Amino acid sequence: MAAHTRTSVVVGFALVVVTAAGCSGSSSASGSSGGSSPSASGTAAAGGQNSAVPTESNPPGDIPDNQVYVAFRPTSGSFTGFTVKVPEGWARTGKGSSTVFTDKLNTVRITAASVSSAPTTGSVTNTVVPRLRSQVPKFAAPKVSEVTRHASRVVLLTYQGDSAKDPVTGKVVRDAFERYAFYHAGHEVDLTLSGPVNADNVDPWRIVSDSFAWR
Repeated sequence: MAAHTRTSVVVGFALVVVTAAGCSGSSSASGSSGGSSPSASGTAAAGGQNSAVPTESNPPGDIPDNQVYVAFRPTSGSFTGFTVKVPEGWARTGKGSSTVFTDKLNTVRITAASVSSAPTTGSVTNTVVPRLRSQVPKFAAPKVSEVTRHASRVVLLTYQGDSAKDPVTGKVVRDAFERYAFYHAGHEVDLTLSGPVNADNVDPWRIVSDSFAWR
């Protein structure tokens, strides 16, 4: 009877030890699994910080695809014999022979003048580029070429420069410029289109420059 009792006690003790070990292992595994989540989460977070910021669907300076354009016909200034389409709703200012349309970071500048001869790549390189270099902050990368637009063959000058400092934020934007020199019968109209360097405004600027017409 005593031997039987001792055997029962030993068996019972063994069961307790096995059960406790099983619970301990389960708890340890569960803790290990739970502990891995913060580590994985931390890795994902670190990966997110090192990844490139997603490209914005409409980066600053991009003109919307649904932008509407309206015809601008000058009624004053040194020469009024032309029309050109400009984005509808943009703010308009005028000074002397220049008219400027602006919206946020983009600008359309139109300047008319009477000239003795048609502009050439040489005249733009030798006269316009030096003048702009002294006027435009951080002027750089000038390139002069001839291109065809609906109105005629024109001289195109592309370059970069810093914008004026924003009066509110103090921010300066690096701008890309396209300057088209149109000529007809002693009159030159310079159409300058500008916006942030990284903005994708190829199509809008093509619409504006192709819309130019003499009248």
